[in-house]
Amino acid sequence: ILNRPLTLSEKIVYGHLDDPVGQDIARGRTYLRLRPDRVAMQDATAQMAMLQFISSGLPQVAVPSTIHCDHLIEAQIGGAKDLARAKDINAEVYNFLASAGAKYGVGFWKPGSGIIHQIILENYAYPGVLLIGTDSHTPNGGGLGSICIGVGGADAVDVMAGIPWELKCPNVIGVKLTGKLSGWTSPKDVILKVAGILTVKGGTGAIVEYHGPGVDSISCTGMATICNMGAEIGATTSVFPYNHRMKTYLEKTGRGDIAALADDYADLLVPDVGCEYDSMVEINLDELKPHINGPFTPDLAHPMADIGATAVKNGWPLEVKVGLIGSCTNSSYEDMGRSASVAKQALDKGLKCKAAFTITPGSEQIRATIERDGYSKILGDVGGMVLANACGPCIGQWDRRDVKKGEKNTIVTSYNRNFTARNDANPATHAFVASPEIVTALAIAGTLDFNPEVDYLTAANGEKFKLKPPSADELPKLDFDPGQDTYQHPPAEGGSKLRVDVSPTSTRLQLLEPFDKWAGGDLEDLQILIKVKGKCTTDHISAAGPWLKFRGHLDNISNNMLIGAVNIENDGVNKIKNQLTGDYGGVPDVARHYKANGLSWVVVGDDNYGEGSSREHAALEPRHLGGRCIIVKSFARIHETNLKKQGMLPLTFQNPADYDKIRPDDKISIKGLATFAPGKPLSTVVKHSDGTKDEFQLNHTFNETQIEWFQAGSALNRMKELQ
Repeated sequence: ILNRPLTLSEKIVYGHLDDPVGQDIARGRTYLRLRPDRVAMQDATAQMAMLQFISSGLPQVAVPSTIHCDHLIEAQIGGAKDLARAKDINAEVYNFLASAGAKYGVGFWKPGSGIIHQIILENYAYPGVLLIGTDSHTPNGGGLGSICIGVGGADAVDVMAGIPWELKCPNVIGVKLTGKLSGWTSPKDVILKVAGILTVKGGTGAIVEYHGPGVDSISCTGMATICNMGAEIGATTSVFPYNHRMKTYLEKTGRGDIAALADDYADLLVPDVGCEYDSMVEINLDELKPHINGPFTPDLAHPMADIGATAVKNGWPLEVKVGLIGSCTNSSYEDMGRSASVAKQALDKGLKCKAAFTITPGSEQIRATIERDGYSKILGDVGGMVLANACGPCIGQWDRRDVKKGEKNTIVTSYNRNFTARNDANPATHAFVASPEIVTALAIAGTLDFNPEVDYLTAANGEKFKLKPPSADELPKLDFDPGQDTYQHPPAEGGSKLRVDVSPTSTRLQLLEPFDKWAGGDLEDLQILIKVKGKCTTDHISAAGPWLKFRGHLDNISNNMLIGAVNIENDGVNKIKNQLTGDYGGVPDVARHYKANGLSWVVVGDDNYGEGSSREHAALEPRHLGGRCIIVKSFARIHETNLKKQGMLPLTFQNPADYDKIRPDDKISIKGLATFAPGKPLSTVVKHSDGTKDEFQLNHTFNETQIEWFQAGSALNRMKELQ
């Protein structure tokens, strides 16, 4: 059909078209209707996804699907005790997910099994698969030649219901790697460098495709690290071409038959010669130096050689309070081995970490194997605490007690995100992201301005010494130790006789009521709830951490709506003026008051609104509390889709300067909904309190199917209409 060489991502994505012959394919323009092979859901988003699937009335999922319990385990005193506590506190939610999985044919990975993305890499990802996951770091699977895309729960419901899944045809950004990794430079430094080049929105609407001779110097799990953090540049996903490193990993994880099949079709699992990319980045791995990114945003990139001076210039605290390694981004066997290699050198010189130090294994298999092979002991002896096989501090599940809230401090992590207050709910924490081996070195040195490539440490006997570059095996010499069996298969006989109960008095779970349909006219005199200033991620819109426990209860979780967003009127957070009473209150409280008084509302925002996590609660909550429309300069991909799925209107200023015309007490009308059509802008009338008004155009990216979602009140409502 296309009659041209294809990129690898095009081969895989277009290879999953619902109707290849009838599909219009134009990068960056048309919507593709796709048939993914598999769905994966982490427990915090699976609750809402399964509640929506229950609402659909369907008896079984149409594609292989799994639930992974990794988000609800708080890091507090150590792995085993934290896990036991989580099982007790979250018993109601785990029972719901296990029983819903059994009834509807969904596999269930129990708490303690590990982080969803590591489990997918070890079990479900393979070259050429198209997998969607209800977590923004699903692209981790690209390290195994997969197209793995993060989505909201409503998208997962479509696929589980057997409905074609829609994705705007992605552009393709090529990243050509030359040279090879060596010394202290790691796969993490590749994506830290790319993030610095492309920024947090440079990958929006695109798949990032790595290629070139440098690829072969990166391990399979290292490629996964790079793809995982592609979420931080807004990319739809990232992918590497099939090679011998992937083959070795497949064989080591018990999938030699898939490796043999991939070998037979290797020409299909790499880009065609002469394929064209929409843009290109080139990185010479021979010249790449270790990087550290932050604070407060993952695209603020610094070579390690520069960070000390930059920190002093900006007043960032140099003392490293805590070093944290692991997470879905960097918890492979190789990562743990390289970190242990650094720690062993310190121990041999009589040193321990000056900073607190935590280790998060990515899966039960990794935990058991690094324990067997001695890495856990080394990391523990140097001062580390091994946490549960779960997300933990990376997503704010951290009961941190060494600093007070508001106390300025620095932490370094091998995680992927470092938004304000993300890890520990302290907005004064300066979080920096680096490779696990750099984090380990900084935890030992206790200071941000330590560059292990050139700086010396002082041994217990007073002698000066330099750390040697880390070295470790890519994969264990023996087979992986699977550890405890933590997987529950759906029953072979089906689940039609099983019950899934949700107590009407539960504070954790709540069955969903359908949202109201579009009334048929324009949206008149919407009150501005809040005009948001600057960066507004899904963490700002629907915070995680302690709020994760309400992810299955829409009304309770809605009490965190936009409490982290900065109000342009007063530079405050969670403090807005109630235009009906004249009093100031929290954002959710004012929204509830407006809804109770029949007043619909709108949010106005800045660039890349909704970047970060895939959590659809950031779209469900505004809809639940009476919101109709979100008007911003630009959206992050997943959040824009999530808003459409819930019957909201995500609109963008045709002229971004019109953002400045809007005042916090304005009333806004959205005109043109009777003739709402793809590619046709809507108009708005903005009434100011002084009697004047402004009129301008608002763009949208709705296609015909998505307009039907809006008219029906939500995508789920439309699905029921079509049954």
